[in-house]
Amino acid sequence: MKIGELSRTTGVAVRLLRYYEEQGLLASRRSEGGHRHYAPDAPETVARIRTLLAAGLPTRVIRELMPCLTGDGSGVQACVIDHVRTRLADLDSRIDDLVRARTALGGILDASAA
Repeated sequence: MKIGELSRTTGVAVRLLRYYEEQGLLASRRSEGGHRHYAPDAPETVARIRTLLAAGLPTRVIRELMPCLTGDGSGVQACVIDHVRTRLADLDSRIDDLVRARTALGGILDASAA
C-alpha cells in the first residue's frame, strides 16, 4: 500500500505518516523509484499509534511500547505494565495539580465578586 492510500484509509495526513516513520513508529519499504510501500497491517499500526497518542504518550514512549502491544493493540505485555502504570500515576498527579489550580482561581474570582 502506498502512502496516499494509507492516508485515505486511516484519515491521517501524509505528513503525519512520514513523521511516524521518522520516529520509528511505522515501517515502510522503498520501491526502486523511492516510493514508500507499507505492509497490509499498516492501518492497524497507525490506529494503535493514534490511540497511544490520544492517551497522552509521547512518540518516544510509543516507540518503546509498540513491540509490546498485544492483540488489537489495546493491551500490553507484562514487561511494560510498570511503565504504563507510571505514566498513569503521572497523569493522576497532573490532574490533581490542575484541580488545585482551578480551585485557587475559583477562590480568587469568588473573592473578587464580593
